[in-house]
Amino acid sequence: MTRIDISETALRGLPAPAKLNLFLHVVGRRDDGYHLLQSVFMLIDWFDTLDVELQDNGRISREDVTPGRLPEVDLCVRAARALQQATGCRQGAHIRLTKRIPAEAGMGGGSSDAATCLVALNRLWNLGLTRRELAQIGLTLGADVPFFIGGTNAWVEGVGERLTPISLDPARFVVLKPPGGASTQAIFSSPKLQRATKTAILQGFAANTTADRQHQSGFACDLQKILDFGHNDLQPVAQELCPDVVRCLDWLGLRGLRGRMTGSGTAVFAQLPQAVDLTGAPEDWMVRECGNMDAHPLAGWSTD
Repeated sequence: MTRIDISETALRGLPAPAKLNLFLHVVGRRDDGYHLLQSVFMLIDWFDTLDVELQDNGRISREDVTPGRLPEVDLCVRAARALQQATGCRQGAHIRLTKRIPAEAGMGGGSSDAATCLVALNRLWNLGLTRRELAQIGLTLGADVPFFIGGTNAWVEGVGERLTPISLDPARFVVLKPPGGASTQAIFSSPKLQRATKTAILQGFAANTTADRQHQSGFACDLQKILDFGHNDLQPVAQELCPDVVRCLDWLGLRGLRGRMTGSGTAVFAQLPQAVDLTGAPEDWMVRECGNMDAHPLAGWSTD
């Protein structure tokens, strides 16, 4: 993670971390077509980086340090404009974005960028919005945005908007991202998608821990219980749409690792219980060892 520089007119080196879905169950579907989910979202130390600079003319502009990877109006620009509209703020900002989290991975990169943008501009523009108010704006941009604004690992329900903070023991993971992607819309609209997984209860994953830790970091959960229990209901459909997902899972299996797809994919991950040789992957795959985090680096920038 880069060093964060703070001044009255600019905030630089702001981290936007990725997440992993330790499991993702589709437990139903609303009348409006939205799917009801249960999941655990876990922050990992794989970051995009944002710089935001104050502009007095009210304009929102964006510069891509990794050119050609983003649409003209990405989630960061939409987040800044949504914050202006919600607050009536007349100040503007120039956003410089360095993308490292892969797209179409199920790791929440774009949503995390939007969340960091909202949190940063709330500070740069001296708006004083609470975390809850920022999350309400974030939800209009995407279901994952409130999670990154919340700042902690979370038990997730509903369409992704119902978050219960949890804490998890430190662990290491390997994340693989093949070059192929899969359409989230195609996955959720597939008639083969399992939509009736039995709901689980958060208390069933309680860890033996102190009350102090539960109070400070949310409900303490047993990471191994979660991994042993869950699966990703989207994975079978994604594997048909993107056979690279199967290749990644097989590659992990040959190394004695139990892999799983995160989100709507196509990145897959596995916990690393010990040192494992991660060399020898195809050259067009991204292979990265990551650690989980107990809190977002900017969690203290907004209040409840």
